Amino acid sequence: QVQPVESGGGSVQAGGSLRLSCALSGLNDPAWCVAWFRQTPGKEREGVAAIDSRNSIYYADSVKGRFTISRDNTDNAKVTLYLQMNSLKPEDSARYYCAARGSSWYGPGLLSPQLHNYWGQGTQVTVSS
Repeated sequence: QVQPVESGGGSVQAGGSLRLSCALSGLNDPAWCVAWFRQTPGKEREGVAAIDSRNSIYYADSVKGRFTISRDNTDNAKVTLYLQMNSLKPEDSARYYCAARGSSWYGPGLLSPQLHNYWGQGTQVTVSS
């Protein structure tokens, strides 16, 4: 059973940076896809960044050039997913979730939450102006 566990959230002023981490154990197939999502109260969960089975990377337009997703999978049984967030804006404030898909997929459709099977509990990011 895969259980993502996020860490690294917090409060920061606009223009600052944060790095989120997500520990994923049990990923025994290198074709697994992973992604970051975010959600604010009353809004739908939004895809932020994703890595597909070919290791192609996709970003939401709102974060392109500011956020970087990366994955450390030297050991497929234990993978760490990162989200480096720079030039943060107040509108980036949200609860950020790590997600994984238990089978291969290709393309930016991975920014849709419906394609992911496993979810963490989330970590809060607050950006003040």
